[in-house]
Amino acid sequence: MPSDFSKQALMILRDGSQFQWYVIPLLAFVFYVYACEMEKKNYSLILAGLAFWGMDWFNEIINSLIFHFTNYAPLWCAPGDTAFLILIGLNIEIMFMFAVAGIVWTKMLLPNKEDKILGIPNRWFVAVAGSVFSVIVEFFLNSIDALTWDYAFWDMNTPWLIILFGYLTFFIAAFWVYDMQEMRKKVIAVSAIWGFDLLCILGFGLGLGWL
Repeated sequence: MPSDFSKQALMILRDGSQFQWYVIPLLAFVFYVYACEMEKKNYSLILAGLAFWGMDWFNEIINSLIFHFTNYAPLWCAPGDTAFLILIGLNIEIMFMFAVAGIVWTKMLLPNKEDKILGIPNRWFVAVAGSVFSVIVEFFLNSIDALTWDYAFWDMNTPWLIILFGYLTFFIAAFWVYDMQEMRKKVIAVSAIWGFDLLCILGFGLGLGWL
């Protein structure tokens, strides 16, 4: 039986009546960020951002499947106010945030991947710092029931799981793509991430109705 938070989310899942007009300027902001990087020909940065975003979609799909198979709760749920709840743990505001987050964090990398910050390779330093920061934000969102947890192993007492599986993989994928030497390989990697996401959405979502 679904948890209380899951029930709240299901009531507004993909409900178009929730729409708010602030979605449009958010969409424009995302377009602007990518357009600015396109203008500068920062293609590696754009692909890193898309890799980050694609990894979030993968996590959100897995999260929805966890709810489907347990019929209790996903690892995280987004039952709060939103202009549109896309998946049980993903609203449109979160989606737009992750659409640009990869670009923002990749900009913080040092030009030379061998350089260190506080004795730690800068890629790993930014990845861990970004993951920890993101989890701290989740703690705040959880405190106001905007982003909820129902499992004892996925909460404030076990932040390392959220850090490792909730965020760190996003950073690793984005920075891995960014540091690839050949543009062709970057495009293939990002296409593979998004292609897999699309297959899951078509199969598990539109085909089987599990999402």
